[in-house]
Amino acid sequence: MTEIPETAGRESLADTVREALRGVIDPELGENVVDLGLIYFVAVDDRATAHVVMTTTTRGCPAVGYLKDGVERAATAVPGVVTAEVAMTYDPPWTPDMMSVSPGRPRPAAKPRFWRPW
Repeated sequence: MTEIPETAGRESLADTVREALRGVIDPELGENVVDLGLIYFVAVDDRATAHVVMTTTTRGCPAVGYLKDGVERAATAVPGVVTAEVAMTYDPPWTPDMMSVSPGRPRPAAKPRFWRPW
């Protein structure tokens, strides 16, 4: 069993997990889950389990399974992480203000490309 005894080591590993989650792309918005603000919490416990709390842009999002699986796979791919637990929450509800924007990159659309107003 892998154990990470130091708090600083766990925090560093959690930062690495968060960075790895940038590889998980929302299929409707085409942006990664971290920059979209869908990741609320990342921590790694002393048993090398990554704990991630996340949301989706709307309740009933058809991509919830895809996103949750992608986050779990990305977290467990980080060296030093043995397992991952991904929890979904809608409190607080996601808003476009939660997105982070990198300098020189346009903010992704708040609505999916396939959204139709009718």
